Amino acid sequence: MFRFPTTSALAFALLAQTASADEVNVYSYRQPFLIEPLFDAFTDETGIPVNVTFLKKGMVERLRVEGDRSPADLVVTVDISRLSAVVEAGVTQTVDSQVINANIPAQFRDPDGHWFGLTSRARVIYAHKVRVADGEVTTYEDLVSDRWKGRICTRSGLNAYNLALTSSVIAHHGEEAARAWLEGVKKNLARKPAGNDRAQVKAIWAGECDISIGNTYYMQKMMQDEEQKLWTDDVRIVFPKFADGGTHVNLSGMALTKAAPNRENALKLMEFLTSRTAQEIYADINGEYPLLPGASASDLVLGWGELQPDDMPLIDIAKLRPTALKLTEEVGFDE
Repeated sequence: MFRFPTTSALAFALLAQTASADEVNVYSYRQPFLIEPLFDAFTDETGIPVNVTFLKKGMVERLRVEGDRSPADLVVTVDISRLSAVVEAGVTQTVDSQVINANIPAQFRDPDGHWFGLTSRARVIYAHKVRVADGEVTTYEDLVSDRWKGRICTRSGLNAYNLALTSSVIAHHGEEAARAWLEGVKKNLARKPAGNDRAQVKAIWAGECDISIGNTYYMQKMMQDEEQKLWTDDVRIVFPKFADGGTHVNLSGMALTKAAPNRENALKLMEFLTSRTAQEIYADINGEYPLLPGASASDLVLGWGELQPDDMPLIDIAKLRPTALKLTEEVGFDE
């Protein structure tokens, strides 16, 4: 026979609900060691625990299936195209925070408040210290020069990082010029695109090529690895620019889920992640650049040279990803 809960039972249930609500749940594409120190710092400051589910793929699909029952409050990911994909799937909600808007420059957040950048990384050139002279390559447009024939290494043109760079080329020069750029870079490749960004630095060290395209933060990661540090001894970072702009950058970022069962706590975490304390922890651990004006990258990163980010809005670059994908496939970049 059904019985109404006792007062004690109701009190216990309410206490359990309160305890379970005093948390933040995060779905993340970023590896645990990269972001857990940030969440630990947030918990130390606020007492609010952060539960993280690390995913390798399928974040959008998971959020769609879970719908309003999703336990996730916040998603953390990398690359503007992935942030845009989460928004386009309809599984996020807008955030209007004076704190976040003051901390993150407009070009690094969604105009409608669906996503916000956390750190940036530059898509740069790794160049051999001896075989490539200072000033020999200064722009992305230089990569199609005949002087680099058989001297360039890169990962797949279909990789998210390279598609974002190609999208930037389209944004600056138009579709046909971007096609010609892809064809020119392909012509200058030392071998078929293969491996990740670190593999390209290893290829320079091994004498297979003289320059490669990669993200800045991989230099720090390689320098922290006993074997890979040998590869970095032979290369330096060059910050190329567009002829009419700056250096292409991409993001790590965050978005509040549509379900967000712990919305208030999630907002506290989002604001914390844009604070100077969190920005500098994040940048130092990852070898990236903080987005908060006045926050500083690590001494190691600053030692690589001055970064002058391109001012092309990342939201515009994200919209060009389908065109970049089409062009990359049409020119057979990976073949």
